[in-house]
Amino acid sequence: MEKPTQYTLTWEVTDDMTAKRIGNAGAKILSTPNMLALMEATALELAKFYLEDGMTTVGAEAHVRHLAPTPVGMKVSATATLRSIERRKMWFDLEVNDEKGKCGEGSHLRIMVPNRDRSQNG
Repeated sequence: MEKPTQYTLTWEVTDDMTAKRIGNAGAKILSTPNMLALMEATALELAKFYLEDGMTTVGAEAHVRHLAPTPVGMKVSATATLRSIERRKMWFDLEVNDEKGKCGEGSHLRIMVPNRDRSQNG
């Protein structure tokens, strides 16, 4: 079975995802940190198709451009495209669209690591 090179994930913008929630009063639009979270989640889902048993990925780098506001109640989708795999590094290009069009873009690096509790030393 051929592995996919693209994956799309869709969320509906809720009040807890807004810029207002992170301190920008009056801004009931999708915050940049939440747009990045959607982008990372999408890349993670695509990465899973390429992982061997016992492996996971962690985010290592992200470049994001937030191009347009997305209001509460609107659906927003991120599409991740796997650009390359270099040893343990997985590079993704991402595009974010809402019901009005393109609202974000960026790139993301994930690193393949053993699937264990990363919060513990050793």
